[in-house]
Amino acid sequence: MNTVYTRVEQIVGNVITVNASGVGYRELAQVTSSLGTSLAQVIRLEGGRVFLQVFSGSRGISTDAQVRFLGHPMQVPFSEALLGRIFTGSGTPRDSGPMLQQGMIEIAGPSVNPSKRIIPRRMVRTGIPMIDVFNSLVESQKLPIFSVAGEPYNQLLARIALQAEVDVIVLGGMGLKHDDYLFFRDTLEQQGSLSRTVMFVHTASDPVVECLMVPDLALAVAEKFALEGKRVLVLLTDMTNFSDALKEIAITMEQIPSNRGYPGDLYSQLAARYEKAVDFDQAGSITILAVTTMPGDDVTHPVPDNTGYITEGQFYLRTGRIEPFGSLSRLKQFVNGRTRDDHRTLMNVMIQLYAACKEAREKRSMGFRTSAWDKKLLEYGDRFERGMMDLSVNIPLEQALDLGWRILADCFEPAETGISTKLIEKFWPKAPNPTEAAPRPVAAEA
Repeated sequence: MNTVYTRVEQIVGNVITVNASGVGYRELAQVTSSLGTSLAQVIRLEGGRVFLQVFSGSRGISTDAQVRFLGHPMQVPFSEALLGRIFTGSGTPRDSGPMLQQGMIEIAGPSVNPSKRIIPRRMVRTGIPMIDVFNSLVESQKLPIFSVAGEPYNQLLARIALQAEVDVIVLGGMGLKHDDYLFFRDTLEQQGSLSRTVMFVHTASDPVVECLMVPDLALAVAEKFALEGKRVLVLLTDMTNFSDALKEIAITMEQIPSNRGYPGDLYSQLAARYEKAVDFDQAGSITILAVTTMPGDDVTHPVPDNTGYITEGQFYLRTGRIEPFGSLSRLKQFVNGRTRDDHRTLMNVMIQLYAACKEAREKRSMGFRTSAWDKKLLEYGDRFERGMMDLSVNIPLEQALDLGWRILADCFEPAETGISTKLIEKFWPKAPNPTEAAPRPVAAEA
């Protein structure tokens, strides 16, 4: 029987302090007060003092409350029954379904041993040309989506959840508005993808400590599915809310603040989650795609700044589009040479021409005379934005590559693109024969 401590030394915000021994970091405890029993988690050890974050808040807890440590950290059930279910940040059902108790596993374990990892070799197809063609998402990759408030990043994640060619989707929501939670739930359910999805959702009205546990719950479940041979895609939104929760608790703990008030271990906290991305040798994989909102669209803000050192590239979502400039997938070269012969060349040429189009637009906006070449570039830019950059476009990779060739053929002569003759002969769209294209007139009946 675990020892019950009957004296709370200090209550600051939602953090209580007791004097105890033999307690581990992140260990769970039950706090019993006049209002009932609440779960709490050890967030700091200082000599014989133990600091616990109470999940449901410290309201109603007095200094004579009873604290009983459970002897284990936070756990989450794991089985196939998880698929199609929605849970809170504390692992309790949010969907009115039954509580699961079988197959309990601990969360927040260490990253995978590098000897068990293999070089990424497979692409995660999403049906979004700006990802599949220009910055391919690779299995075991960790990529952030840098954005600002108001951009459709949750809609983008929902589309990826519906269309990504993976076995399991694990969605972790942190600080979501209730409308955003309902959007994810209803969209996945109506489109038939909820059956392959597990959701851990923390809303803005839930306890702060649950926000911190959402990534750990999601990644612990993802790792177990991956070890069973599943290709798992983890979608997290929003890691800035996660970091703000870290800051709030650090302030409560009176820790010395670092840049803009964030704790000094922000980098380590983020890396501990992102480094869970892995492609197992002779098993499945974990791929992480995480939204990071940038306050004031400032990429030097501590959260995106630290994230950029950890992840393998980034997507910039601006004005409802994934920007081709600045967006980068550092692992795309492992896969876009295996898709189709023209993938890498077409990708490079289309981005180069779009950059030239931006220069032509600047020239036009400044009142300079535009040349015939500038007019071709301007037409190409409009076609590129409508056909490739628009997030409503939903086509497989091969069709997207064919569309790229068609856009080039409609705007330029083959020699103007700088593409090799070998690829031109193989992929350049052939002009239809006018005699074959024109329908034969039908004779009128007498």
